[in-house]
Amino acid sequence: MNIANKLTVLRVILVFIFMAIIWLPLLPFEAALWLALAIFIVASLTDFLDGYLARKLNLVTNLGKFMDPLADKMLVTVAMIAIIDKGELLPAGILPAWIVVFILLREFIVSGIRLVAASENKVIAANYLGKVKTVVQMIMIMVYLIPIRLFFMNVIAMTLAYLALLLTLISGLEYVWQNKHILKNN
Repeated sequence: MNIANKLTVLRVILVFIFMAIIWLPLLPFEAALWLALAIFIVASLTDFLDGYLARKLNLVTNLGKFMDPLADKMLVTVAMIAIIDKGELLPAGILPAWIVVFILLREFIVSGIRLVAASENKVIAANYLGKVKTVVQMIMIMVYLIPIRLFFMNVIAMTLAYLALLLTLISGLEYVWQNKHILKNN
């Protein structure tokens, strides 16, 4: 397993650590938020680093093309559900569940297309707009996790939530359009 794929596996492990920090009462809530935010930032950085190393060192593999987007989905999904669950305690407020539903539906559709492609021995890598969508979602999550009470945190968080939703919908439509041949052949 190359270094890029090891970083992807590390991101998956960090998802479980994030879950334990958020949902197990091991620390006072504010301390848990700071630690969860730090873990989320490190996990997010591994996303950029594994992709950079894979391209720079020519370490792109089918495993990486499959696992990287899956690890991203795990990280972002778990964090968004945690924000919904703990939202009443967060300074930025609650992430609306309906936004998360649209984000998850897009991910199910994209994953479905990837599964159909995989059944034909094709691997579809993430596209540029999908990567931008992921970055915006990660920044949104970071803002929600910041345990500092400022009067504008909710406005910033909601703005990022709507931007993430918009990019999610546009990138999902683009993904379906770019891969419609896979659906037509089945």
